[in-house]
Amino acid sequence: MLKEIDGGVCAPKGFRANGVHCGIRKNKIKKDLALIVADTKCATACVYTTNLVKGAPILVTREHVADGYAQAVVVNSGNANTCNANGVEIAEKMCALVEEYTGVPATDVVVASTGVIGQKLSIDPIAGGMKSLCDGLGAHSSDAAEAIMTTDTVKKEIAFTFTAGGKECRIGAICKGVGMICPNMATMLMFVTTDAAISPAMLRRALNADVKKSLNMLSVDRDTSTNDTLCVMASGLAGNAEIVEPNADYRAFCCALNAVTTAMCRKLASDGEGATKLIECTVSGASSLKSARLAAKSVINSPLLKAAMFGADANWGRVLCALGYSGAKIDVNKIDVAFRSAAGTVSVCENGAGKEFSEELAKKVLSEAEVYVDVELHGGPYRATAWGCDLTYDYVKINGDYRT
Repeated sequence: MLKEIDGGVCAPKGFRANGVHCGIRKNKIKKDLALIVADTKCATACVYTTNLVKGAPILVTREHVADGYAQAVVVNSGNANTCNANGVEIAEKMCALVEEYTGVPATDVVVASTGVIGQKLSIDPIAGGMKSLCDGLGAHSSDAAEAIMTTDTVKKEIAFTFTAGGKECRIGAICKGVGMICPNMATMLMFVTTDAAISPAMLRRALNADVKKSLNMLSVDRDTSTNDTLCVMASGLAGNAEIVEPNADYRAFCCALNAVTTAMCRKLASDGEGATKLIECTVSGASSLKSARLAAKSVINSPLLKAAMFGADANWGRVLCALGYSGAKIDVNKIDVAFRSAAGTVSVCENGAGKEFSEELAKKVLSEAEVYVDVELHGGPYRATAWGCDLTYDYVKINGDYRT
């Protein structure tokens, strides 16, 4: 049984973390360098952006986790280290600094960066801040979560306990990313730790299956970042028998992993750049899982629907429009749509046609911080959920001068 706990990435046994300001950012108040270190080498699995333009850290990380193991994660914010001639060199130097101050081999270090693309990254501030970062390692998940933020307005961390092999296991995470989000793999940057014992092969299997129904169903602005990285590390210190096959323990682990990733989807979407509300669209009654996912994500990606949600306007025709071009197999004469929130539920469309409804109630429903769009296709047993946010004036303001 899952139970939410405190501690983030430091909740599982064998993990320490920290975050400091080293000087990459001009704002001295903002932390910009994070580190997670495990007491032992961990089974590790990662997924990355599908964008052909990739940050240099991804190229280095891929090599370091090729054997299925890692022991530390180092991350900087304020600079993406992407499209830089010496980007790989800088990423490798970051790993070498971790080895120098912690003893963890550089080849067992996951490295990630986030921030402005195409801006040179100097190793000097990172080298200057590494000793302080390492000296302060402890139960500081919150500091690490803060240090990886860019335009995020709140820190994002979570942890759960679950049972595998009769042992209490823990899983925790930190993540960031509120703009340039339409992952097609994972999310901007997300680091998951667990003390469950699981083989690298089964960890990869669990992760690859999970992102299809969780983080791949998240979108803020339909833009896929160059630096997206999701890394899961398993220390095995919970003492359960190693999960090496898809048995009951594996299913328990998958359930816990999905609890983490789904919770993070909601946190990321609700903190979307300039957003005032979370939009969750659930499509039911689809003829296939593929159609359900296509339909749900098309709705939350629609700029017109997102703008309507900002204005609390029950313009349900925009939902049908998005469904119609989604590529999903749909009988448009069977579609039902309802808007739902803490303020109530308003049914706006039945069998593909509009219904009489209270505009006053609809306004109240759509003015809440969390709005649910429920779509029933009446075409089969499949369903899918996607997460997004409204489109506001502030999104344009934030991205109009992001680089400066």
